[in-house]
Amino acid sequence: MNNKTKATWMLATALSLMLAACGNEHAAEPPAPTESPKPTETPKQTDAKKPVESKKPSDSSGDSSVVPAPPVTSVNSGSAKDAKAEKEKEKETKEAKAKETKETKATKDKPTPSESADKQNQTPGATEAVSDNGKAGASGPKNPAAAVTGGKTKEPPATGTGDRKALSWYYMKKPKGQVPNFPAETKSFTKDMKALWVGTGKKVYLTIDTGGPLGDIDTLVKSLKDNKVKANFFIAGYNVKKNPDFIRTLVADGHLIANHTMTHTDMNTQTDEQVRKEIEDYEKLYKDVTGKDIQPYFRFPYGRYNTHLLKMVSDMGYTSVFWSTAMRDWEPRKNGAEDPYNDIMNNLHDGNIILMHQGSPENIQALDKIIKAVKKAGYEFALLSDIEPPK
Repeated sequence: MNNKTKATWMLATALSLMLAACGNEHAAEPPAPTESPKPTETPKQTDAKKPVESKKPSDSSGDSSVVPAPPVTSVNSGSAKDAKAEKEKEKETKEAKAKETKETKATKDKPTPSESADKQNQTPGATEAVSDNGKAGASGPKNPAAAVTGGKTKEPPATGTGDRKALSWYYMKKPKGQVPNFPAETKSFTKDMKALWVGTGKKVYLTIDTGGPLGDIDTLVKSLKDNKVKANFFIAGYNVKKNPDFIRTLVADGHLIANHTMTHTDMNTQTDEQVRKEIEDYEKLYKDVTGKDIQPYFRFPYGRYNTHLLKMVSDMGYTSVFWSTAMRDWEPRKNGAEDPYNDIMNNLHDGNIILMHQGSPENIQALDKIIKAVKKAGYEFALLSDIEPPK
């Protein structure tokens, strides 16, 4: 091989090596960075996966022997929904959604507090028996009166046996003009369980409860004043606070106002400490508003009581007042004001203690007509203080 040929071969070899080196260097380069995939958008929650709202208390069954309490609704329900909705929007991962769905299902399957209370408080009554909103606090908290004592209270004693057995007041109608029959337990009331449920003679005791709405105050006051009738009011403490001028008007007009507790709670759900405080706080509030001492009469909210509490209230100086005529007057009346009129006139009897709820518009509309008809039937309206309390 001559020098020229040898030089050409060497050049070709060098070029080949250089090309090979360039090919290896390109293969070793990292691939160009690709765009990171966008996170998958969390699908919107379907209606089926939304948290289940607590069911509202069921409507009245229509059974005249058991009178249910009016349903209670939460004032915070709207803000609670907004908070939950905002919280759900912040959940982005599938794992969180799966957990939420599981919790929602568990909540749906579990009875709400109101449902459980409704089942526990269903108390059968006698035929034609009428109670004061029978199932007390069915959809409320287990021990709502805890707020009265700052929540620092022990649980109420178990009910169901002995003198703690929960009782609901009722009566059994008889033909017009005859005094109804009353619960068998009244025969076991002792002298230290002062209670009234019927008077004597041609007198009628109109008792008006305001554990609920105050209703048409002006028409109520005018009907009583125009007919020169004095009534007996059992006004819950929160209504005294809401309209103290109404209370002062009743006192000035000569009506009797009695203790109906501060919170209008089923007292079977309270401790003795709570019961005493409810009653004593009412006494103080009444004195602050009117400058007078409360009259020594008491009505158990919803007509719910037990003989232990009956004795305890008696020991505090009160006579508990039940009734011998009542009606389902927290519900709209099918025939308007004619229904309360007929309810009262068809059960009119000597010593009649009538329970009427102030919040019923039909009651207030019928009141003038009722008063006139009762008087025409030969009866006189009287105050509870006209009945001599049991010694």
